[in-house]
Amino acid sequence: MAPSLSFQEESREHLLSVDEEAGDGDHREVKFEVRDLVKESLTGSTILDKVNVDIPRASIVGIIGPSGSGKSTFLRSLNRLWEPPVGSVFLDGQDICQMDVLTLRRRVGMLFQLPALFEGTVADNVRYGPQLRGKKLSDQEVYKFLGLADLDASFYDKNHNELSIGQAQRVALARTLANEPEVLLLDEPTSALDPISTQNIESVLLKLKNSVGMTIVMVSHSIKQIQRIADVVCLLVNGSVVEVLKPDQLSEAKHPMALTFLQLSS
Repeated sequence: MAPSLSFQEESREHLLSVDEEAGDGDHREVKFEVRDLVKESLTGSTILDKVNVDIPRASIVGIIGPSGSGKSTFLRSLNRLWEPPVGSVFLDGQDICQMDVLTLRRRVGMLFQLPALFEGTVADNVRYGPQLRGKKLSDQEVYKFLGLADLDASFYDKNHNELSIGQAQRVALARTLANEPEVLLLDEPTSALDPISTQNIESVLLKLKNSVGMTIVMVSHSIKQIQRIADVVCLLVNGSVVEVLKPDQLSEAKHPMALTFLQLSS
């Protein structure tokens, strides 16, 4: 049953409540610190080569670069979907390797390029994370998260296998947001969406950042998308961060391969 009031308006008015306790000292303005992060493939080739970067709190950070440059591996290192070396990734000043991994992944949610939904209805999927913590979302709360992901109330009872890839991607976003993460990791999150849905999701990301101080790290092949919503852009080439720029300064990139990639992508 659909809610009596306009849940699209309701959901955008009452966004997630992120508990943002600033860390001590120098950590207050930095959500993630990455220091000399390295990874090699099984054949010994370099995937990440001493990556050093700070991810500001309550910001949208775009990660761009050629295919095979290590973007997805870097993203996965931030919530231990790939286990980084001890002493290389810090969340609010704490080494993530010293944290309980389930607690970390509740705080740092991730949305993949290809959605993987659980069996059951859309509502079942949205309720999944909170239910693991002993909390059952009300119908209104489920509608709220669906609205945030640009889905209307008619999706509530739909089975997971009735959805298009684009719809499933938005359900996966609603499911991730239902965990009320402090950080949202996005790997090409709108690649399967039409332009209007893409615009709506971008608007939601901006609202999450501005209204609740969520930190968002987003890999995208769309330079224009990154320019629309990112506060800062990291250019990753051959496993190294070669440039960190403001979106309107991308044309000023100095690294030859980064500059070529940007010119070909624009």
